Amino acid sequence: MNCCYQFILNLITAVALTCFFLASPAYSLPTSIIPVTADDLFKLGVQNTLYGNYQEAIKYFQQAIEEKKDFAAAYSNRCLAYINIQDYQNAIADCTQAINFLPNNAEAYLNRGIAQYRLGYYEAAIADDEKAIALKPNDFRAYYNRGIANASLAKYQQAIADYNIALSQIPEISGPLLADIYNDRGLARFELADLQAAMLDFNMAIRLNASNYRAYFNQGCACAKSNNYLSAVRNFTEVIRLDPSNGNAYINRGIAFHRLGYEQTAIADLQKAAAYFGHKGEKLAYEKTLYLIKTVQKQIPPKVVIA
Repeated sequence: MNCCYQFILNLITAVALTCFFLASPAYSLPTSIIPVTADDLFKLGVQNTLYGNYQEAIKYFQQAIEEKKDFAAAYSNRCLAYINIQDYQNAIADCTQAINFLPNNAEAYLNRGIAQYRLGYYEAAIADDEKAIALKPNDFRAYYNRGIANASLAKYQQAIADYNIALSQIPEISGPLLADIYNDRGLARFELADLQAAMLDFNMAIRLNASNYRAYFNQGCACAKSNNYLSAVRNFTEVIRLDPSNGNAYINRGIAFHRLGYEQTAIADLQKAAAYFGHKGEKLAYEKTLYLIKTVQKQIPPKVVIA
């Protein structure tokens, strides 16, 4: 039985918040004589984006665009809002329009690259990331995003090179983001069977962000691949502590327990995984887990009855 290796890749969302919030004046004017401008509507869109109110943000950006047809920043930011509600086709259309109005808009290329990636258009995503790099060569986000797209095309050496550049450019204060880059570089190294280097990256990701359950999961997979099942169990246990409903962690910990000869404990974990997959309606994973349970049960020696 093989470990079900889970590869989770993160993109850095490029936020083009091109406005400044000023302190409100101590007095107010009658609202009937204050015209609402495209810039006002844009600011409301930005505020709603920051608070996660993406549908409202889209509404305000639309109104800003109606007031100012060539408002590149409104298109670019509406693209970001569309990305956050997973409407990637509209995101691409908006970023394309933003680029048409402002060809040097690096943020629009970054955001369009994210939407292209999410739709599985990896080559197109890389092309957009490279445009962003040409415009802002010191922006770590474009290198990181290009690395993720390269990894999705199984171009792991290129991905590692991109992650290295991103790590050299990112501010040191960005702990969680640094952790994500180390985690993803570890995954690329894992794919290249460089397990020792991969585990060093996963360790660094955990040091930078102790609540990063993905790094624990991936380190657990690397340990299992190295036949270090006890360490694999420890890592998958950390995943479960941080993410108690993680069915993949239960199934992999169950397999590790099975390899260590703890069959009953393995079955208990596999049953929890099966319950999780059944609840989620993941039929294939559910059926495979049931098959694993039956396989492990067959490994349990029959009880010896003494007359």
